[in-house]
Amino acid sequence: MARQQASRKVKDKWKAKEWYKVHAPKMFNEAEIGDTPSADPEFVIGRTVEVTVQDLTGDYTKMHIKLKFKVNVIEGYDAKTVFVGHDLTSDYVRRLTRRRKTKTDHVVDFYTKDGFKYRIKTMSIADRRIQSSQEEGMRAIISETLTNMGKEMTLSEVVKAIINGSLSKDLAKACHVVIPIKRIEVRKSEVLEFGEGEPEAVFAPEEMAGAEPAEEPAEAPAEEASEEAAAEEPAEAPAEEASE
Repeated sequence: MARQQASRKVKDKWKAKEWYKVHAPKMFNEAEIGDTPSADPEFVIGRTVEVTVQDLTGDYTKMHIKLKFKVNVIEGYDAKTVFVGHDLTSDYVRRLTRRRKTKTDHVVDFYTKDGFKYRIKTMSIADRRIQSSQEEGMRAIISETLTNMGKEMTLSEVVKAIINGSLSKDLAKACHVVIPIKRIEVRKSEVLEFGEGEPEAVFAPEEMAGAEPAEEPAEAPAEEASEEAAAEEPAEAPAEEASE
């Protein structure tokens, strides 16, 4: 009897919830990226959602790049978000760092032209052991290169360079004076401080979902895209995951 009453109570609690459509920021053309339930719109504020670049553009070669958004405004049943960073899927990273390769990580904080404080974590891949002196030299070059780029580029331009791979190529080229590095990946990024104004769109409308995919990369990742809504406060039932 007690179990039946508890079951009815849970069902009633979920029946009181409303569904909110989660939208990417203007930076990604306000594309609809998922749904999340809540009995109170205030509980939706602060939830995070992950979505791959493939989900937004239809380009399967970018399925390993996960973009992170956080809900900051509720308008009716629409949840508006801001861009807070990106990450690479774990499977893609494992493929890059298989045996007989050396991986070194670097972290750089810098300001973009439009006032955003952005943290970038790079991952350098080499076919041989990297000496400590070479690692220090790479760290200094990567830091200087990103700081100088930030002075000339807006947040949207930096993010686009991360997605299309040009930032990784520029960093690898800059480090060539220290060591002929095989490749450098921007493994993760995070917005630490927000600048003024709304960042411009990273993709043109015609580049969004439905666009023709590019050629398959040399090392195609296998991990599927993920997108999840963060959990509500303890009093609320957990938010439903959009995908993993």
